[in-house]
Order: sequence, then structure tokens, then C-alpha cells
Amino acid sequence: MTRRLSRTPLTTLIAAFLHFDTCFALWVLLGALGIFIAQSLKLSPAEQGFLVAVPTLGGSLARFPMGILGDRFGYKRMGTLLLLFLFLPLLAGWLLPLNFPALLAVGLLLGCAGSSFAVALPLASRCYPAERQGLVMGITAAGNMGTVIANLAAPTLARSYGWHTVMGLAMIPLALVLLVFVLLSREAEGTPTKEDAQPSRAILKSADLWWFCFFYSITFGGFVGLSTFLPLFLHNQYGLSAVNAGLLTALASLAGSLARPLGGYLADRLSGTFMLNIVFSLVAASYALLGCVPPLGLGICLILFLLAILGTGNGAVFQLVPLRFPRQIGLATGLVGACGGLGGFLLPSLLGEAKQVSGGYSVGLIGLALLALVALISLRLLMSLRSGWQPEQRLAASTGQSPAYSRSRSGS
Repeated sequence: MTRRLSRTPLTTLIAAFLHFDTCFALWVLLGALGIFIAQSLKLSPAEQGFLVAVPTLGGSLARFPMGILGDRFGYKRMGTLLLLFLFLPLLAGWLLPLNFPALLAVGLLLGCAGSSFAVALPLASRCYPAERQGLVMGITAAGNMGTVIANLAAPTLARSYGWHTVMGLAMIPLALVLLVFVLLSREAEGTPTKEDAQPSRAILKSADLWWFCFFYSITFGGFVGLSTFLPLFLHNQYGLSAVNAGLLTALASLAGSLARPLGGYLADRLSGTFMLNIVFSLVAASYALLGCVPPLGLGICLILFLLAILGTGNGAVFQLVPLRFPRQIGLATGLVGACGGLGGFLLPSLLGEAKQVSGGYSVGLIGLALLALVALISLRLLMSLRSGWQPEQRLAASTGQSPAYSRSRSGS
């Protein structure tokens, strides 16, 4: 089916960016408030890690069905329903006296904000041609700088008014973005119908999809996991105050967010696989150096560099996904995003358990370095054993629809 472009791709791109930005801020809100909540409820290190990880789990669980529903019923409709739903956990967090189990339930519901990934990115992607996918997906997903907003505003407001009030105040920008999203976003003409979404079982059998899932669990999982856990890490490891830890986390998250469109742009020019080789090498080295417990100044520099590299890797992975699966983009981005979110859930849990058991974070950070090294070796083996990992060539040969993806193969 020939798909014509939306008449308003720019306004849709803006709406998708704002949707993802707001949802991402809400997705990491408990992490930004983590120090205040931990002190209020007297949580152990393991409980702290689990608390800030649960919203990430909620987003991971919601992304896959949200991608399917977006493919079937439209991304704008599902994106609007998601924004409306998020008022519920914010109201509960604001008005109810929550103990730890109840807060976990609120965090799980609030985590559904992470499923914005499966509607905002496809909504923008379908308004632009294949050769601009890396940049467009990178710009839209740069909405993960919502992490910056959350970590700048939430600790300061919580210090003055309490963390319950912050959750109530978060409904104000949510309402504004809901209005803007409804007014500005448009579905691209030719958005897949129910019949177009039928081959979903076929792509679930694609090995390429699951490799994308694994790679994204390293890049995005690292980004969102660190973004939620950094305030606690900086407070517990270096003794920083909640506000200062929030400021540094915001700065690190900004570096990662701004690097994402750069990663997409470079992947458009150099190929996603080429970029991922560089990313996994640098991520493994950065985690290993952080595991050596460097002084505060060097540690902060490493964290900023690590978040920027992870952001670049996010852009590289998602330069490949919409070009490899152009007709089931909602399903593909939903599943890949879900696995990325799962990685973000496991990272804080791993670091929290490492702190609980060993008294420090070094063991967990070294484990993350080894996992990035496994991803690098896997990518290199795929490229070698398949005479160059080039799923894009198979796609171009079978459909003739994605020459841009074919041009982005390894070594191009």
C-alpha cells in the first residue's frame, strides 16, 4: 500500500516530542523523588533500588500491547488515552497516605507512561520518508530529556512542599500537554489498518527483532536505569544532597537526551551497526571504570560520558528498527522498547542488591560492563557469521520498500 505523508509532519513531530517528554518525566518521577521517599519510609538499599525500578517495569509491560493497539486503532487515539490514564496514579500519589507496597502499585501504574514510546515514535515516524528515519526518531525520542525536567524540578519542590505535593503538581503540565497533543497531532495518511497489522506473528519469529531487543536493553536500559537510580547512587556513593544529586542527574540525562538524535543522524550516515560497535565498546569501558570507585570529579565525568554514549546507542538502534519493520512499526517499537525498559528495570535492582550484599556498587557496575561486552561480541559475531549482519539487504530484496535501510548496512 502506498502511503502518502501527513500534511502537517512538523506539528505532529512537535506533538509527539511533547508527549514523549512529558511521559518520560512522569516515568522517572519516583526516581527523582527517591531520596525523599526513602527517608520518609525508611527504605533499605534493596528497597530503594526496587522502588525506582518498578515504574520502568510498568512501562515495559505496557509498551508491547500499546504498540499493537496503536497499529490497530491509531497512535493519536492511544496516545490521548494514555495521557488521560496517567492522572489516576498522580492523584493517588498526591492524596493517599501510601506505605511501601501501595507506593509500588502507584509506581507500576505511573510506569505506564513509558509506553508513550510505542505511540509517540510511530506517530512521528510515519510522517517522514525512510531516509530521514534516524533523525526523526532521534528528535522524537530526545523527549527522554523529560528526565532532566523531573530531576531539576522534583527535588527542589519536594524539599519545600513534600513529595506527595510534587505528584499533584505534575498534573498541571500533563493537562497542558494533553491539550496540545489533541490539537497538533495528526495520523499520517495510510496508517496501517487492522488488515495491515495481521503479519505480527511473522515478525515475532524474526531473529533480527530479538537482537534489536537485546541491544536496546543495553543502551536504553542503561540510560533509563541510570537516570532513575543516579540520585540514590550519588547520594549513597558520594554523599551528595538530594538537590545536588538531582542537578547532576539532570545534567547527565540532558547529555544522553541530546546525544540520541546525534546517534540517529550518524547512523543514517555511517550505519547503525557501525555506531553500535563503538557504543558497546565505550559503554563497557565506562562501567568498568565506574566500578573502580573513582573520585567524585572523575566519577561525574564518567557518568556524563556514559549517559551520552548510551543516548547515541539509542539513536543507532532506532535508526534500524523502523526501516527493518516498516509495516509493523508500532509492534516492533513496542516490543523493542519494552525490552529496553526491562533492562532499565533490572539495572537499579541489580545495583541496589549489590549495595545490600557487598556494601558498594562495584560488583554491579562490573557486571554491567561484562554485559555490554557480551553485546559487543554478539554483534561482531553476527556480522562475521552472516558475512556482515545485513538484515536490511534481505528486507530490500523481499519488499523493495526500504532502500534507505539497505544503504545503512555494516561497512557502507
